[in-house]
Amino acid sequence: MDVERLRIDRSSRASGPRRRRRRRFVPKLVIALLLVGAAGFFFRDWIADRVAQARLPIVETALVVRRPPASAAAIAGTAANGYVVARVRAALSADAPGRIVEMNVEEGQAVPKGFVVARLYFEEHEAALRRAESEVDAGKAGLARARAEKESSKAALRELESSFAAANASVREIEADRELARLQLDRADLLFEQGIATVEARDEARARFEVVDARLATARAQLESAEAALEEGRARVTVAAAQVEEAIARIEALVAARDLARATLQKTEVRAPFDGIVVLKDAEVGEVVSPNSQAGGSARGAVATMVDFKTLEAQAEVPESSIGAVEIGKPVRIILDAFPDHVYDGRVDRIWPTANRQKGTIEVRATFDDPDERLRPEMGLRIVFLDPGSAERAGKDRHRGDVLVVPEATLVRADGEAPRRALDGGPAEDLDGSAEPGEGAPETESYFAFVVRDGVVERRRVEVHGIANSRALVASGLEEDERLVIDPPPDLEGGDRVYVMEREE
Repeated sequence: MDVERLRIDRSSRASGPRRRRRRRFVPKLVIALLLVGAAGFFFRDWIADRVAQARLPIVETALVVRRPPASAAAIAGTAANGYVVARVRAALSADAPGRIVEMNVEEGQAVPKGFVVARLYFEEHEAALRRAESEVDAGKAGLARARAEKESSKAALRELESSFAAANASVREIEADRELARLQLDRADLLFEQGIATVEARDEARARFEVVDARLATARAQLESAEAALEEGRARVTVAAAQVEEAIARIEALVAARDLARATLQKTEVRAPFDGIVVLKDAEVGEVVSPNSQAGGSARGAVATMVDFKTLEAQAEVPESSIGAVEIGKPVRIILDAFPDHVYDGRVDRIWPTANRQKGTIEVRATFDDPDERLRPEMGLRIVFLDPGSAERAGKDRHRGDVLVVPEATLVRADGEAPRRALDGGPAEDLDGSAEPGEGAPETESYFAFVVRDGVVERRRVEVHGIANSRALVASGLEEDERLVIDPPPDLEGGDRVYVMEREE
């Protein structure tokens, strides 16, 4: 009998739980390893960055950018941003409230001075003007009639004066005849008393005297009548003269009424006050406009807005801390945001006598020396205030290609020191790279810069035209979009590897 088969194996019983525990531990270990591996895969870039930061020099970089020469010119000198504004600008409105019945302009239309931009309802005022003109014509006709009557009365007065003179002469003649007849009668009476003359001679002399005396009485009556007629004629002349004066005064009143009616009619016309361009049409036909329009009312306040483009100028808000560099008459260079490759020359025209307390700025206006059709009101711009002596070279060709611009902090001298300003305080126009060598072009200055490519730096010699306002204009040695180390460490050498920290441009 085989008794070995009857033995109890206690070793297998003891190892069973350990095996079960080992079986449970192995999957957990595998899962943990998988999680660690996945985390390492997904965060490998972050881990690599942390390792690189621990091992390599950390640097910031800046791009080499290409800028238009006008923008480069703005690097030097005191500068301020602003807008194109018009010194002569008008919001046109009617002098009286009314409804628009005619609109004769559109935005962008050029109109001469006196052009009828819009017309309000005018038929009632036009009829009143016609009536006033008719009354003036009637008054003129009445004046003509009064003057004719005055002339007629003057002519009649002259006739009466002639009649009076004739009657007066007749009286004097008859008085002489009566005196002669009286003498003859006295002589006949004397001769009759002396017995020389007969009774018939005396009676004939008496009869002749009586006839002449009767004629004298008639002549005197006629003279009195002529005198009365003369006074009446003089009175008629005076009345006619008064009627003429009355007619003249009446015409003046009628003319004033006509002018008032015409002025009232003209109030229905909105005319251009100067030669300019319509930049905004504020109302349309059928709308009611009023010069006293209040906010929230239904009536429009303006019909259109006009600008005299000949008066366009540059307006800028200059910080109070920089106003000392601005003087009236000082040359400026103006760069439009819309056309950064073109530079306008100008001069400071006005400096506002007060400052803006909230902004801490002072308004400055500059005129354009050569304005052109590109200028538009409210366009953004930048004004660079130059030294007076720099204007002599400002006219050189400023449109000869773009220039490279880098931050000043990317340049170092051969001894490792920060660069000195090659043209510190120099004319702003020397920084646009426009002048040719031998024609007053600025001299270049040599520096070094560290170019980063694939994490490796290259030490390169760089020639610059000048440095101002923390930026430098590159003459040679660099290419566009190359990345330069900002504030390179003193121990940095060409060929070193670096860790580049991302920097917002």
